[in-house]
Amino acid sequence: MTRTDHDRFRHALRSLRARLTGDVSHLADEALRSRASTEGGNVSAAPLHPAERGTDNYEQEFTLGLLANQEQTIGEIDEALDRLRKGTFGRCEECGEPIGRARLSALPYTRHCVACARKLQ
Repeated sequence: MTRTDHDRFRHALRSLRARLTGDVSHLADEALRSRASTEGGNVSAAPLHPAERGTDNYEQEFTLGLLANQEQTIGEIDEALDRLRKGTFGRCEECGEPIGRARLSALPYTRHCVACARKLQ
C-alpha cells in the first residue's frame, strides 16, 4: 500500500468519524429529549394514550440501538486509525494477507479480508 493510499484512507476514516460523531450527538440529544417527555418532564408533551406511549418507547429503544451501533463503529474507526499509525492497516488480522482495495474502500475500518470475515460470521 502506497503513502497516497494511506493518506486517502486516513482522510476517509477521519471524515466518517466526524460524521458519525455528529450523528451520535444528535441521537443522544433525541434519546434524552424523548426520555424527558416520557418521564413527565413536560406534561403537555406526554402521550395520553397507551399506544402512543408504546410507540414512544419503541422509538426511544430504536434510537438507543442506533446510538450503540454508531458508537461501536466509531471505536472500530479509532482502531483502524491506530493500525494506520502502526503500519498494520490493510492486513487481515486473522490470516495476515492484504485486504482488497475494494473492501477497504467500502469498509475502511475493516479488520478482515472477505474470506476470513465469512469464516468468522
